[in-house]
Amino acid sequence: MKESYLYKQLANNNTQCLACNHYCQIAPNKFGVCGVRQNIDGKLYLLTYARACWQKIEPISLSHYLPNSQTMAVATAGCNFSCNWCNNYDASQSLKDSSLRNNIGKDDFQLIPYKIVSDAVKNQCKSISFSYSEPTVYLEYAHDIMKLAKKEKLKNIWETNGYMSNEALELILSEIDAANVDIKIVDKNKFIKYTGASSPEKVLENCQKIVKKGLHLEVTTLIVPTVNDDAEELTAIAEFIHNKLGSDIVWHILKYHPAYRMFISPTSKEKLELAYSIGKKVGLRYVVIEEK
Repeated sequence: MKESYLYKQLANNNTQCLACNHYCQIAPNKFGVCGVRQNIDGKLYLLTYARACWQKIEPISLSHYLPNSQTMAVATAGCNFSCNWCNNYDASQSLKDSSLRNNIGKDDFQLIPYKIVSDAVKNQCKSISFSYSEPTVYLEYAHDIMKLAKKEKLKNIWETNGYMSNEALELILSEIDAANVDIKIVDKNKFIKYTGASSPEKVLENCQKIVKKGLHLEVTTLIVPTVNDDAEELTAIAEFIHNKLGSDIVWHILKYHPAYRMFISPTSKEKLELAYSIGKKVGLRYVVIEEK
């Protein structure tokens, strides 16, 4: 447990979390949307600090950054979205979903920042990736790891839904080297319905800030049938990438497989090819279909 880096103390021992764009106002003994931040006696704490649920050496997920290299992937439990199709729901939703709560902490293990960095160096990884759950919700843990990683000449990769606050992005921009942002949906009504967040605009804005900072950015879209697989939605995403981020940004198109609470048919080959053709048509140079 660690006191949060970004929060305000309010009247009557209430707190306001500043880590993500929910800006949760949290009463004493209550939790934020992510399920991992708690108001304890008028102070806000991250409950999962150094409680990793994932540490694994694996191939880097980015296509055009440190290609073919190995990365040390790290995650803790928690997420500020509530997508019904989440492949990593056992980590991302375990602290929010009553059906999963019996598993809380069962697979967590103590892993201090120094140990993660030393393991990455020992295994000749070139980077550390914060992924699988949402790194914004364990911001303090990730930030402390990234500072140590920089000293060891390791690169830091932020794999995110992009819904971090202005304050959080400002804090991490000097520490991250590359990012992979999920642009799930750009239609506002659908975004609210399927993610539980208020607007896709913050995600799009943060993508632009990352590019403006000169950091490497790639974009991922999981093509979910009936959610974001229509031509209008796919065109809106592709045009945003091309017009606001640049034609050289890699767009990863992922096949949906049934998971968590959503058990519809996987993304068809035709829909994946539709997304690919739309990306190419608007002028994106690099569109990658991933069916794993």
